Amino acid sequence: MIKVGIVGGTGYTGVELLRLLAQHPEVSVEAITSRSEAGVKVCDMYPNLRGHYDTLTFSEPDARALGALDAVFFATPHGVAHALAGELLEGGTRVIDLSADFRLRDADEWSRWYGQPHGAPALLDEAVYGLPEMHREKIKHARLIAVPGCYPTAVQLGYLPLLEAWLIDPTRLIADCKSGVTGAGRGAKVPSLLAEASESFKAYGASGHRHLPEIRQGLNDMQASPVGLTFVPHLTPMIRGIHATLYSTLTADAEDLQALFEKRYQDEPFVDVLPAGSHPETRSVKGNNTCRIAVHRPQGGDTVVVLSVIDNLVKGASGQAIQNLNLMFGFDEKLGLDAPALMP
Repeated sequence: MIKVGIVGGTGYTGVELLRLLAQHPEVSVEAITSRSEAGVKVCDMYPNLRGHYDTLTFSEPDARALGALDAVFFATPHGVAHALAGELLEGGTRVIDLSADFRLRDADEWSRWYGQPHGAPALLDEAVYGLPEMHREKIKHARLIAVPGCYPTAVQLGYLPLLEAWLIDPTRLIADCKSGVTGAGRGAKVPSLLAEASESFKAYGASGHRHLPEIRQGLNDMQASPVGLTFVPHLTPMIRGIHATLYSTLTADAEDLQALFEKRYQDEPFVDVLPAGSHPETRSVKGNNTCRIAVHRPQGGDTVVVLSVIDNLVKGASGQAIQNLNLMFGFDEKLGLDAPALMP
């Protein structure tokens, strides 16, 4: 049994960590921090957790107390993990960061996209990008994990088999992606209000979104060469879910794309390649850590269309964080994550 803490436990990813860890037989949540809610019982704020965390109380962040734990999750806005991660690592505590603080390897690029200097550039070389389907062995030995973002997870898993096989033009990639409103976080924002988001559909960040450099970095690694990516996110009137429609152009013979995807992911516990002709739905992964994928070649032409769906709060955040934890501590990778998705 390992002891873990959560920094920033009142947001959607924080409470999702609590929900998933409640069924993890090898983890005990010993601390959860929130400056604004210090002293409040977790089960009073989140009644769905009654019976699981009846004595756990939100507390002020305390580096000494957190440093006594085996691992700490950061479910915080960008910039927060910079201040504490180094101190925790020095004391032997492993850090799993769900924010964007350590995803980009270039500190200057991070600063350009996030509008502030990077607070811990010395840690960037050590941080392991926590996409298990690409970096499983590195994750097993890591002290610091940068959990991928939700859009980047869906997009990278969709393109991975094609780029690894050098089958498509890497300079003309298009990712047309949709997200539920929880992707914007739990804070009160007018665009996320029910009256604003319901019965509507819109694109945003078309000229540049913070997830773009992260996606581009990951796709570059698949071929060790620069890619050209157009990424357009959209807000949809649903609570959870990411749907990525990915377009690319074949540059080499590809007799059986279905077989290519099935072979690449046959040993991946959380990637499900659907039968040929399928169209995955976001509701099929609600509350679940699975990415469901379908690959199409319309009219047998040179265009490939990949459909990739995840739950943005699970495989796109908290579930993937726990998947990384399992790998880091030598647990079964599926531990605490094998419950089926919610339907309807």
